[in-house]
Parts: sequence; C-alpha cells; structure tokens
Amino acid sequence: MAESGSTGHRTAAPPCTLVIFGATGDLTKRLVMPAIYNLVRGGLISRNFAIVGLGRGEQTDKEFSDYLGKEVRGFMTGREMGGVPIPFDEEAWGLLADRISFIGGDLNDAEIYRQLGAHLNKIDAQNGTQGNVVFYLAVAASMFGPIVDQLGAAGLVDQSGGKFRRVIIEKPFGTDLPLAQALNARVKKVLEEDQIYRMDHFLGKETVQNIMVLRFANGIFEPLWNRDHIDHVQITVGETVSVEHRAAFYEQTGALRDMVPNHVFQLVSLIGMEPPNSFGADAVRTEKAKVLQAVAPLDADGVRQNVVRGQYGGGTVNGKPVEAYREAEGVAPGSMIETFVSMRLDIENWRWAGVPFYLRTGKSMA
Repeated sequence: MAESGSTGHRTAAPPCTLVIFGATGDLTKRLVMPAIYNLVRGGLISRNFAIVGLGRGEQTDKEFSDYLGKEVRGFMTGREMGGVPIPFDEEAWGLLADRISFIGGDLNDAEIYRQLGAHLNKIDAQNGTQGNVVFYLAVAASMFGPIVDQLGAAGLVDQSGGKFRRVIIEKPFGTDLPLAQALNARVKKVLEEDQIYRMDHFLGKETVQNIMVLRFANGIFEPLWNRDHIDHVQITVGETVSVEHRAAFYEQTGALRDMVPNHVFQLVSLIGMEPPNSFGADAVRTEKAKVLQAVAPLDADGVRQNVVRGQYGGGTVNGKPVEAYREAEGVAPGSMIETFVSMRLDIENWRWAGVPFYLRTGKSMA
C-alpha cells in the first residue's frame, strides 16, 4: 500500500473500517475480498484501514484471516494479464491480514451491535480510521432491514464530528416492487440518502464499465447505434458454475430474480440509454432509468409468448461433470425453480422501436 495515499494519478481511499455482515458467505469470499486484495495490491487503500467480519459461529481473528487468505488465494490462482500469470502478492495480503478481525453471533441480537461499537472504537484508536466506517451487507435480502434498524438503534450510523458512516446494500433489493419500496422506506428512516449505496457488483466488471466508452467515445459506433442499423440485440450472461452450495438461497430466488432485474437490466440500460448530458452519477442514472421506463410491459399472454424458463440437468461443463440441479444438496426433489431464463423485450422509444432485445442467463452453461 502506498504511504503517500496515491499511486500515479489514482488516489487511495480515505482511512476507514470495512464491516462485512455475512463475512463467511459466498459473496464475501468470491467477490468482496478478492476485490479488496486487488485494491491493496494497487495501493488504493490507506494503511489506516481495517476489516471486521460478522457472521455465525465463533472463530479467532487469525482463524478468520487464514480462512479468507485461503479463499482469496484459490480465487486468484491462474489469473493472467496479457497471457502472463499474475503471482499472488503475499506482501499485500500480509498487510491486509494483519487488519482483519471477526465477531461471531446472531445478527438479530442487539448485543452483537454493542460489541461492534466497542470494537470499532478500539480499531479507531489503534489504526487511526478517523471514525469512518463502511458497512457491507453481504447477507440475505430478508436481513437488510433488521440490520439497518439495529445499526441505527446502536448509534453506529451517526456521522457527527466529520466522520462518515455508509451502508452498502447488495442485490436483490426486494423481490418485487412493493417489497423494494417498503425496504427503501425502512432504510431511509435510519439513513440519509447519501449514506446508502445500493450495490450491483456486476457494474464493477471491466466489460460492463467499458460499454459507455465503446458507445460515446467512438465516432464509428454511436451514429450506427439505433434501429436503422441494428436488427436485434442479444445479451447473454451465461455462468459455467452450478448452484454449488447456494441451494438455500437459490430455491427462494431462481435465475430470474437472481440475475435479470439487476445484472441483466443494467446491461440493457447501458446498451440502450441516450447520451447523458454529463458522466456524473445522477445524469447517467437518469438516462438508464428512461430506458427501463420505455420497456413494453408483458401481460400474461406476453409472458407465455416471450419468456422461457428452464433447469439444468446432469452433464458436463468445460469437461467436468455436473450433477442435475434437483440432485444438489438442499434442492427439493421436484423443484420447479428455474436455473435458466430467456426472454424478448421491446423498448418503445425512437432509438429502439422495432428492435427486439433477447436476454438470456443461466447456471451450468458451457
């Protein structure tokens, strides 16, 4: 990590503590911690930084740190840049590992939040985090509201004295419109809007980030990016992984809710949006929202004609055997939960009228 707080033109984030709820879960080990490791490796995190994991069970700080180290090493193994393997940076991980701690307990219990408050004060004194905290909710959607309520009741989101307290909420943000609206209202009773970060980690992927550059900084493509030159648009988000050990989550969600209203619709909006008047967050969000508002709604007949659901059976993916979804541990024998969904959407505006958008996503796709 850079002592100066910067690497070239990039400036390191300010001092803070990252508190991860659901720290032993799939999202933390596969996405959050590898991302943090890469930030440390790139000098983009201050030395005045710490991570606190909250989750079920009891383990020491070292046990938790060793567990994360093993998972991150496994995730980063085999990564290449320009065909050259990228070695795991033990020095960078060592700097991070020394700043990792764990608190075990029931996230519905007020006691764990009292422990967390005392622990954050201790970390602040030791690491100079200036009272800044980012709370990352890598948990089931049903826990978002209760955790935010507990944070508020424990006084952990107070920003007095110049410190910042922010809450990152992962998808799915509600499983339907009424639940999403209710969750939003509940969260905003505790937090100010500028404290809330409704996160879609898919937007961090390099290909996704480059869509606007490809479109708006390219004098060749943008004049052709319309109904006069495009017959149809296909968006495929195929995952080679199976449901693995996430059956409890997947049986309550399925491919549609897991992927389409968030990841896939982000792609639809980035591909379909009009040029924003600036590349500020508000201007980009406004144009993305206009695309989704222009999507023609599907009634019951429209769903039957334009949507296909499926479920993977046993077979092989990339030469490796994969058991059928219904054979996975935790899946009901006769489960009708979809692991694949495909649909046609129509966007009713001047740019895309008459150009169908074909969306598909699924697990265990070769």
